[in-house]
Amino acid sequence: MTDFAFRSEHSFLKAASAAPTARAEQPPRFGLAGVAYDGAVTNRPGARFGPREIRLASHMLCDAIHPHFDVSPIDHLADFGDLPLPNTSLAALRAALEPQARELMASQHMVWLGGDHSITLSLLRAARAQVGQPLGVLHFDAHCDTWTDHFGEPSGHGTWVYEAIEEGLVDPQAFVQVGIRSAGQREARDFVQQRGGIIHTARSLRGLESPNQLAAVLASMKARWAERGSPPLYLSLDIDCLDPAFAPGTGTPEPGGLTTNQVLTLLEELADQNFVGMDCVEVAPAYDHADLTSNAAANFVWTYLCGRLAHADVARDRHAKINATPTGR
Repeated sequence: MTDFAFRSEHSFLKAASAAPTARAEQPPRFGLAGVAYDGAVTNRPGARFGPREIRLASHMLCDAIHPHFDVSPIDHLADFGDLPLPNTSLAALRAALEPQARELMASQHMVWLGGDHSITLSLLRAARAQVGQPLGVLHFDAHCDTWTDHFGEPSGHGTWVYEAIEEGLVDPQAFVQVGIRSAGQREARDFVQQRGGIIHTARSLRGLESPNQLAAVLASMKARWAERGSPPLYLSLDIDCLDPAFAPGTGTPEPGGLTTNQVLTLLEELADQNFVGMDCVEVAPAYDHADLTSNAAANFVWTYLCGRLAHADVARDRHAKINATPTGR
């Protein structure tokens, strides 16, 4: 029996539960951990309670067999709980988070539950070190997160995209933003596009929900990543990409957002891409209604995991090919 052979009433999907330092002879294919930090928010706090409510919402998924992928991640997943982290200093948070993230990423494909969006910079640093090359990014958000400072502070939940590009953690031409719509200076809103990336604003996606309707959008993403050599992709999903009608429980809600159908279609249709990790952030349960936000977040994480599992053979063949080259990564 391994360290991951028991169920927990408090874990995501009631899957196997393990301490962050636990080791097994055969680690699970997927790991999940909470980063319960919201010390960098600029509007309403409370995202530190997101991981707990997302886990609770996931219990509604029962046997977790996905209706599109027809698989369940339960027996391939270990929940490492919320990582032990400081909660009053962003610098201290990052110093503690990054080594723990690297350790977990070394043995399983990780999904992270936030927490505010400032945590993504640390997770990208860890992922960049793990894969050995700049990452492509699929970024769902109402906000561009490309500010060069955070209301006078050098870093926060609205600066991580700018910082990740400046640090060389990501390939800016393989960076795709979806759902952007908040107020802001044009220089910030267009930053990713000016660096060679793609922005699909919420306005440009209005009325497009089905795979057929989103075909051109999907094709543009896949073509761009193929042009950039199919780099390892990281998915960062800020729940405020959704319209507040679908996700009121978040710190900075912005009207005019995406629908849950739109996000699910994109996640399902992009499941064959080279994703190496995901985070879901900015769920703030204190502002939620009827668990709409936590249910959407749990569903997105579950769909991502099922998509990775359904396309595991494709991903395994791709990684084997990369590792077989003389120069590796």
